[in-house]
Amino acid sequence: MLEQLMQEIRAGGTLETNSLALRLGVSPQMVQAMLEHLERSGKITSYTACDDGCQGCSLQSACSADRRGAKTHLWQA
Repeated sequence: MLEQLMQEIRAGGTLETNSLALRLGVSPQMVQAMLEHLERSGKITSYTACDDGCQGCSLQSACSADRRGAKTHLWQA
């Protein structure tokens, strides 16, 4: 299951927890737990969106306009 999640992350694009959960056939909470495990293991890196309204952020294209300002996590394998 963790390898499937890693494949999804490596494939790129914007992946929301709910979308990943549907593709993997698990709950969003399970996806979050797996992401946290992979981060603790050093297999992925978490980026948390800044609080300045995304001005000048190189990752702003990965955030949807309605979620800006909310705590967003981006992962990189």
